[in-house]
Amino acid sequence: MPMKPEVTEEKIILGIDPGTNNMGVGVIACRKENIRVVAMDVLKLEKLSDHALKLERIFNTVLRSIDAFHPDELAIESPFYGKNVQSMLKLGRAQGVAIAAALHRKIPVFEYSPRKIKQSITGKGGASKEQVASMLYRILQIEGVPDNLDITDALAVALCHHYQGDRSAGSGKAYSGWKAFLSKHPERLSR
Repeated sequence: MPMKPEVTEEKIILGIDPGTNNMGVGVIACRKENIRVVAMDVLKLEKLSDHALKLERIFNTVLRSIDAFHPDELAIESPFYGKNVQSMLKLGRAQGVAIAAALHRKIPVFEYSPRKIKQSITGKGGASKEQVASMLYRILQIEGVPDNLDITDALAVALCHHYQGDRSAGSGKAYSGWKAFLSKHPERLSR
């Protein structure tokens, strides 16, 4: 009896870097280790003074992104704990509105800490935004440098989710350093 060829579905992941001044949006398509950027953009909100209007714009932008790209899953960066409580509350609201939009369209949501995202992309949880962006250019073969790091942060969230596979958010292996990370992920340098 002839064997059927393995059919692998392409998975679309919408990555969101929430923010009340800039919200990064990144969409990737993944089929095993073949990953391509579908879309990347930033929603600029700094000119809006009313926080409620910003939240409405975030909600509508996420809905439009879902309707345009039909993602299978949404990956979003969790708010980090800073010294300014008001900023953290606003960021949490922005994240909540983006999650609500995904749930409204019945899209599963996965949340990752900034440290987890950075470690997943660079092997170092304390990597800078610039280091994450530089690694993304190599991995995703991005042509043209986005002028806003919120865009690359959104792509990093989506790629982090892809790398997690079926593991739940927040799980995974910690690496002792860059060499240990690369020994487990040699494909990261082959591009």
